[in-house]
Amino acid sequence: MSRKKVLVVLGVAVLLLAGVVSYLAVPDPDGLEAATVRGCEVVEDGGAEVLSGECAAAGATDHALANSPLADYSVGAREGSTGIAGIAGAVVTLVVAFGLFMVLARRRGTTPSIDPPAQEASTGNTWP
Repeated sequence: MSRKKVLVVLGVAVLLLAGVVSYLAVPDPDGLEAATVRGCEVVEDGGAEVLSGECAAAGATDHALANSPLADYSVGAREGSTGIAGIAGAVVTLVVAFGLFMVLARRRGTTPSIDPPAQEASTGNTWP
């Protein structure tokens, strides 16, 4: 199979996994968050949820990016958009990885190769 076909098959597999398996993810997967709220109760205060009691997260506030487009494994905080968020995340990751690989490959092609001296090459000794 050609390299292009392999890349296309892998790309489709990644997108299918990101889109389908995302719906099987636990809605609240953050074990660290669960551990930090141990010992507190969640109470409503003026329509907002507030932690009450003694726990590590008692003074916690929302993250600065809590209202970002892909926050909480959804698109725009819409229920049921986990698969779309998974696909978007996979596409962004693939684009960034491809860009980095292209930059590194281009840089690698311009650096001079270091060949061992003829004597070392004949003995197989490549240690400095």
